[in-house]
Amino acid sequence: MAMSQSHGAAAPTHSGTEPSVLRKIVAASMAGTIVEWYDFFLYATASALVFSKVLLPEMGNVYDAIIAAFVTYAIGFLARPLGGIVFGHIGDRLGRKHTLQLTIMLIGVATVLMGCLPTYQQIGVAAPILLVVLRFVQGLALGGEWGGAVLLVAEHAPSARRATWAAWPQAAVPVGNLLATLVLTLMANVLSDEAFMAWGWRVAFWLSAVVVLVGYWIRRTVSEAPVFEAARAEQAHDKAMGFGIVEVLKTRPVGVLKGMGLRFAENIMYYLVVTFSIVYLTEDQGMERGPLLTLIAIAHASHFVVILLVGRLADGAGRKPVYLAGALLGATWGFWAFPLLDTKVDGLILLALIAGLAIHALMYASQPAIMSEMFPTRMRYSGISISYQVTSIFAGSLAPLLATQWLKDTGSWLYTAIYLGVAGLITAGVVLTLKETKGTSLEELDAVDAAQTRASERSEVTTA
Repeated sequence: MAMSQSHGAAAPTHSGTEPSVLRKIVAASMAGTIVEWYDFFLYATASALVFSKVLLPEMGNVYDAIIAAFVTYAIGFLARPLGGIVFGHIGDRLGRKHTLQLTIMLIGVATVLMGCLPTYQQIGVAAPILLVVLRFVQGLALGGEWGGAVLLVAEHAPSARRATWAAWPQAAVPVGNLLATLVLTLMANVLSDEAFMAWGWRVAFWLSAVVVLVGYWIRRTVSEAPVFEAARAEQAHDKAMGFGIVEVLKTRPVGVLKGMGLRFAENIMYYLVVTFSIVYLTEDQGMERGPLLTLIAIAHASHFVVILLVGRLADGAGRKPVYLAGALLGATWGFWAFPLLDTKVDGLILLALIAGLAIHALMYASQPAIMSEMFPTRMRYSGISISYQVTSIFAGSLAPLLATQWLKDTGSWLYTAIYLGVAGLITAGVVLTLKETKGTSLEELDAVDAAQTRASERSEVTTA
């Protein structure tokens, strides 16, 4: 295939890896993704419930303490683009498999060590400093994880069902979050508040070690996708063709910006639903920790199912209409969801959470398919990682922090609802600029990229 691409011949449409092999690849992708997002979201939940009271100094009021915890939480988001750049470069050069083995070990070690941290009362300012360092390592590893996990599946999947298959690693995210929530719920319900704050929360961090080892072992058994092997052979054949972040920003800047626009509202909405809602319901509405975590666990379970259904829908109806519906519906969520949260009725609270995550799934499920179809294989890992992770700095990391600050200053959810509404409209505008890519062949995309690159080189030689 590399030789045919070298002479500008069109590559055949990929019919996909054998289903039995593809299922094994999906399991490898999901195993690591579950544990990495278990670890990452465990931190998010602990930021709202534990860290502000255990690892940070006392503040003037509860909202200031939570905001300080969310600042340490945001450190992970700042590290994610760096992780996307570093591991994206490694993944485009050496392969998805080995990169994913490294990221899963990094985030596992960081999370277990978080569970071992002494409290602020024991070691003073060293506690939050160590927390920030470990959070940075977490974010660095996660920045390289997402791109590799979804590409491991997307590049093996048949063109006609890419969104269906690639939705599985996306669905691993709510599974990881569900596991984190269930462990914390169990600890919060069976332990006294004193025991939970003293040691119960640590158990959830230590348990990640088991899943890390399982995920690492599974990832050792998978192989690279044929389309990646062909692109690597093409690189060896034509040394002039570049790869990685430099080449992405040089040749696909519009693709990166559009990927960021797609991510913007989706990322903000997710962290408002799963992180800020905890703050809002516990601190503003006075809801007990245990019952709230139970409701959130149910919402995560529903999110898993909806993501898989939306993946199928994106292959049938197309990427654009599904994503556009999610962006527009997401823009309305805050205006009707917060009044439901204000009722303090468990059923209505659950409805708001499930609906929010279902709307989020309309955007999230098809992201791997859409973004993988924006970039050729030689720079795909870097391209989707940069688009995905850079956006998280000014979207997901800031969303719960801003919402908590507005709640503290005004006592109202209105500014948060407006914020999400504007974000939804921005993402909807980006969706309208996209071409429909349903059924795109990654091999043909690589063949066109190779032909364009060589045409550009010939033009430069002629000009010179």
